[in-house]
Amino acid sequence: MHEMSLVEGVRELVEDAAQREGFRRVKQVRVEIGQLSGVEREAFEFCFDLAMRGGITDGAQLEIVATPGRGRCPTCGKEGGLAVVYDPCEHCGMAPVAVIGGTEMRVIDLEVE
Repeated sequence: MHEMSLVEGVRELVEDAAQREGFRRVKQVRVEIGQLSGVEREAFEFCFDLAMRGGITDGAQLEIVATPGRGRCPTCGKEGGLAVVYDPCEHCGMAPVAVIGGTEMRVIDLEVE
């Protein structure tokens, strides 16, 4: 389960920010997770609850902002939604479509005290 290592990375980012900025407690962490990122939302939420126990992150709430997949067709040049990396173009039906969005996973912001 790679979600645990991702969440541990988020915790490390938060703790580094706390040292730089001097906040004492994290109330909420808002994370963007793209539909095509390969991150399982439920597993990420489960791991978040475990990894945030203790220290300044104890009790922090998680808010996930889902980003839809986007692709650009090299054949017709149009952009559109992409549910799965290997889906054909929704406009002309050709495949493969170049992925241009929805692969990201990043911390957007924190609510702190």
